[in-house]
Amino acid sequence: MPAHEHESDTTTTDPLARERTHLAASRAALRAMREDAQALDIRDVTANWVNAAVLQAQIDERIKSLADLSHTPLFFGRLDYLHPVGAEQAEGAEGEQFYIGRRHVHDADGDPMVIDWRAPVSQPFYRASKKDPQDVGQRRRFGYTGGELTAYEDEHLSDPTEAARTSKLLQAEIERPRVGPMRDIVATIQPEQDEIVRSGLGGTVCVQGGPGTGKTAVGLHRVAYLLYAHRERLARTGTLVIGPNRSFLHYIEQVLPALGELEVKQATVDDLVAAHVEVRGTDAAEAAVVKGDARMAEVLRRAIRSHVTLPTEPVMVVRGSRRWRVPAYELEEMVTELLARDMRYGAAHEALPQRIAHAVLVRMEEAGEAPDDRVQNAVARTPAVKAAVKAIWPAVDPAKLVLRLLSDPEFLAAHADGLLTEDEQKMILWTLPGSGRRAARSVKSAKWSAADAVLIDEASDLVARTHSLGHVVLDEAQDLSPMQYRAVGRRCTTGSATVLGDLAQGTTPWSTESWTQALHHLGKEDAVVEELTAGFRVPREVIAYASRLLPVISPGLAEVESVRESPGSLAVREVAGPAALDAAVLAACEESLTQEGSIGLIAADARIPALAEALAAAGHAYLSPGEETTAESRLTLVPASLAKGLEYDYVVLDEPAAVVDGEPDERTGLRRLYVALTRAVSGLTVVHATGLPEALGGTGVR
Repeated sequence: MPAHEHESDTTTTDPLARERTHLAASRAALRAMREDAQALDIRDVTANWVNAAVLQAQIDERIKSLADLSHTPLFFGRLDYLHPVGAEQAEGAEGEQFYIGRRHVHDADGDPMVIDWRAPVSQPFYRASKKDPQDVGQRRRFGYTGGELTAYEDEHLSDPTEAARTSKLLQAEIERPRVGPMRDIVATIQPEQDEIVRSGLGGTVCVQGGPGTGKTAVGLHRVAYLLYAHRERLARTGTLVIGPNRSFLHYIEQVLPALGELEVKQATVDDLVAAHVEVRGTDAAEAAVVKGDARMAEVLRRAIRSHVTLPTEPVMVVRGSRRWRVPAYELEEMVTELLARDMRYGAAHEALPQRIAHAVLVRMEEAGEAPDDRVQNAVARTPAVKAAVKAIWPAVDPAKLVLRLLSDPEFLAAHADGLLTEDEQKMILWTLPGSGRRAARSVKSAKWSAADAVLIDEASDLVARTHSLGHVVLDEAQDLSPMQYRAVGRRCTTGSATVLGDLAQGTTPWSTESWTQALHHLGKEDAVVEELTAGFRVPREVIAYASRLLPVISPGLAEVESVRESPGSLAVREVAGPAALDAAVLAACEESLTQEGSIGLIAADARIPALAEALAAAGHAYLSPGEETTAESRLTLVPASLAKGLEYDYVVLDEPAAVVDGEPDERTGLRRLYVALTRAVSGLTVVHATGLPEALGGTGVR
């Protein structure tokens, strides 16, 4: 199954020349499709300005989607079927040929020149094998260099004489050094990943995957596939990709156009809850853990319901010359029934005046009157009914409620009784000595923390239901607190989710211990949990070294089995004392820069200023995480706290012990170190002056 390289032969009998001709013709057809869209005149088909505006927006979106991405292959493979697709397998029937690419392209007659990778007919490109050829006679993969088609490779899946082999082009694409945006990954999806990508919209999928197993690629492909297969439905309900930080979101957003999707909304969990208050404060780790605990949801529920007061006085409604009386016991029945239904607090607040008004209408009808709905609405708005509702079921401001809980020890104690210990209550109160927080006079002046904003979001949902989306992709999910899971979960209560993460990479004090717990808090307990254990990115030598930490940081979790043999990809260097550390790190960076691809210098956050100064003094320009690498600028200085989800061809890791010491506890520190050790695609150099963590087994490889 050799890859066929092309040198200078451009005759029509040369297969590579024919494929290049098809690529050129496909690009020309795509341009024609775009020109046709640009030539549409909405004046010929619209009758009013509203329709015109809607249609113009659709045309603009169509034009944008038809842009030719010069550095992204228009197609990356070809399927030659043995028989016509969809027809019975008749002897001698000639099969069809399909080029598989990032989007559909057709010629002037409407015949397809490129098939969207998400179409059903494209599925065998990812899943067909020698054992299960799926009626595919030949699968052809294409190799590109700088956007130019330079090679191809054939697999004769239905030929029993040809042995199954690993695709050299596929392996080369996976290992290719990267300069610029995140690589085009659509051609590299594996069969077990494709099964997850194409699973139905109705179910939630949780993917546990170690470093280099492609879980982020699976998540991005899945949202692109769902938008293709269920576009009309998801256009109404919405989709969202949630990542751990802005750098990570910027990093992954560049791959979506290559998957055929130009606009997918992205956010962090902090973004989701930012609409309520401005986050200006921080919490001690202990306080953040308590605020992030699921018990806080019940504390908030109790606090909100405490505003309801059972009535002791009747309501007297005056209509003209008549007076209508609703006794206290009947009002109490209404309130008790609303409480028993466990409605949203705000919905019950809106329902109560209508219940009272209905009781008045019943009395009117009994007296021989014939009131209608307009009369009921008028009664619900009378001063007497408004005053009664205000006394019985007053409106609640979620932010003010949380402010009171965090500022008033007695109010917190009353509603946290049996849920939070006295010590836990003290941890989250602002007004106690040592809390580091002052009681705020108002919601606006309070220095809210990120955990506070999540509490306000929970309280807001208790008052009024949060809008649910059709599908949410949650990446790096292991780092969320139970309350953060709840915040994400209520945004897909009527939809589904794709949850991506690695328990071994949980680096927050509140990170989840199991996917069972996480999915419970997310409200998706029936989710299917899939585990990816085949590593395609991180070299075997590097992942084996990092996996020494697994028994300590995540006992029982399966090690990633890397398919990549890369001898010499790991170097661990000890230097004589801290004074020599900066120079050794610079030397390692300069050595890496002699190689092709991107370089990440990862260090404990506290070490970043010193390393930045050393790089500047040595004349090395560097990027910040999330910034695009270029041929001229390939070195990125990465604080360990921002390394998660990023990858570089070569990584220089500064002082592992400092990475561990930079976290509140040893296990979190070792998990942060595990993340840092597994960011390398081609090579890792560890430089240290102090002793390595015991879990790594001493000084390791030299």
